Amino acid sequence: MTSGALTFAHPWALLGLLAAGVAAWLLHRRRRSLPRLILPETGSAIGIRPSRWARLWWLPGALLIGAVALTSLGLAGPRLRAARRQELSVEGIDIVVAFDLSTSMLAADFRPKDRITVAKEVLKSFIASRQNDRIGLVVFAGEAYTQCPLTLDYKVLDSLLDQVRTGVIVDGTAIGNALGTAVNRLRESDAKSRVVILITDGDNNAGNLSPLQAAGIAKDLGIKVFTILIGKGGRVPYPTGTDLFGRTTYEPVEIDVNPELLQQIAKVTGGAYYAATDKESLERGLSAVLDSLEKSKIYDAGGSTRYDEWYARFFVPAALFGLIGVALRGTRMQGAP
Repeated sequence: MTSGALTFAHPWALLGLLAAGVAAWLLHRRRRSLPRLILPETGSAIGIRPSRWARLWWLPGALLIGAVALTSLGLAGPRLRAARRQELSVEGIDIVVAFDLSTSMLAADFRPKDRITVAKEVLKSFIASRQNDRIGLVVFAGEAYTQCPLTLDYKVLDSLLDQVRTGVIVDGTAIGNALGTAVNRLRESDAKSRVVILITDGDNNAGNLSPLQAAGIAKDLGIKVFTILIGKGGRVPYPTGTDLFGRTTYEPVEIDVNPELLQQIAKVTGGAYYAATDKESLERGLSAVLDSLEKSKIYDAGGSTRYDEWYARFFVPAALFGLIGVALRGTRMQGAP
């Protein structure tokens, strides 16, 4: 922000100052042309001491001239450039999160919590960190559905995320269908940056659309896909029931993962792949996605100049001067001795 000097919005109005100058000159001439009393005995002009009122003969005219000058200055629009304000308009990003709800997300290798609980917590923090971005949510297991369309109402999105759980959708991991559904939500978007964040813990084993076909469609539409693999493959603790004391019991279960597939999806679409084996690494992965999203935001820089307008400072005294000057013209200040 920078300061500036006094300027005029309508400098042509300053020509009125010439009229005020001419009026002041005429007032001075009027004083010199006032008649003098000539005494016959001496043949010379002598002054008779004027009355107190007559000595102020010039005041009404001076006030009117001042009113003209102040009005001229006010019409010229005097203003002081106070600041130059830089403004940024942000072009937000449209983001669809494709969230895996297959039963393998109940694996408890993120102890003391399971994968889905930790993923929901981290996603909530992610949503809370966004501004100006529309976010949608697609959930999938053996099939894929839109849980929330693109929205700026993060409270609604947060509430819908609370409601998601495993076991509602037929089991499986339809990564291709999830990507296809997410891309379809972004197809009609007019945002200049469109992104899918795919969060899954398994390999594609369901659906009628292959992940790489869906990735190709995303690439053709200019949509980037960021993939995050939750947990690790191999044998992981999985809840199998409860014991006599109501505590959850776990048994090792083999869960297949395919990090190469997720890496390929990200590479094809220009996104990135991240692996998360605990809450901290999941947070780091989403933070890295955040950094990438911020770089793809579009900022339109503009600016506006703010002025302190001074015209009112001249119009008010101009009106007062004019009214008083007109009023005094009807008094003995008009010039009589």
